[in-house]
Amino acid sequence: MKAAVLLETNSPLVIESVDVEKPREQEVQIRITATGICHSDLHNIKGEWDNQVPVILGHEGAGIVEAVGDGVYHVEPGDNVILSFRANCGRCGNCVRGIPALCNGHNSPRQLMHDGSARVSLQGRPLFVSARLGTWAEQVVCPAEQVIPIKGDIPPEVAALIGCCVTTGVGSVINIPATRAGMTVAVFGCGGVGLSVIQGARLLNASKIIAVDIFDHKLEFAYKFGATDVVNSREVDPVEAIKELTGGGADMAFDSFGSAQTVNSSVMALRKAGTAVMIGLGPVGDTAPIDMVDFLRNQKSLLSSYYGAASPHETFDKLIDFYLKGLLDVESLITRTYPLERINEGFDALARGEDGRGIVVFS
Repeated sequence: MKAAVLLETNSPLVIESVDVEKPREQEVQIRITATGICHSDLHNIKGEWDNQVPVILGHEGAGIVEAVGDGVYHVEPGDNVILSFRANCGRCGNCVRGIPALCNGHNSPRQLMHDGSARVSLQGRPLFVSARLGTWAEQVVCPAEQVIPIKGDIPPEVAALIGCCVTTGVGSVINIPATRAGMTVAVFGCGGVGLSVIQGARLLNASKIIAVDIFDHKLEFAYKFGATDVVNSREVDPVEAIKELTGGGADMAFDSFGSAQTVNSSVMALRKAGTAVMIGLGPVGDTAPIDMVDFLRNQKSLLSSYYGAASPHETFDKLIDFYLKGLLDVESLITRTYPLERINEGFDALARGEDGRGIVVFS
């Protein structure tokens, strides 16, 4: 099969012909139909996260089941599926508590199968795959628990984005107990995840949704998804602008970008007893300064939301239902599509800060 392989960090992806094994016990083989170009993968390409090479990246995908290994009963060949980038054992404390995205029941590296081996190789050399998936390829063999059957008829591009971007953004609103109807919201970063946060706030009838970014064109694009106000943080102090727009500070602030500056700004932009939610991941080792006096005296809260604080199986179903009812606009997030051979163009557009999200579509 063809795959986009990262042979070394800080270098372009290379389209290679690679070999893929059949699925073993409790594994599934999927023909990929669409996969997203996510900023998380850009971190890996740049070597900002712990990552081994050579690797097939890509963790946001949808496809059709080709084959199943022994012991797999929830899907069968021909099923349309979404892939979850977090495997879950179903038995550890976190899985039992209903937070399977934080599963600690698997000890093998996340770039290999549960038995510690690879299913894909290049000229006889085993390849690592991102999140036990590696969706920038025509085929994926992955653990069965990461394969979620789709309930309903939705386009593969939409399904792919529900696999990460939309779940991470919308889920970080609807799955956080601190959210409430009518709240005032600030969203730092208007990429795919930030735009999904905006849609999540709209689903909860937020009274004010303030989009913050450094590009005017991205702020204009944010109106399409429910932003009521916009702030260009290159031109004005976003904290002061948010306080002015809300009469003292937002009820909730979401950092979809993931930097020391945006985390701190999210906390500072809150009203008393407000809640900030950190969603975006920065480079490994980054830390964020917090004004401890402001934080304590104003009784603010800072939460984190990994993968939309989601139980993927449950949240995927909710988002598909929202989409089918016309309450969630996923298609408009997709502004660029590419064949696999042009995937590097997609990352160039992402790095330039173009609107929306890019998708690789397989014919």
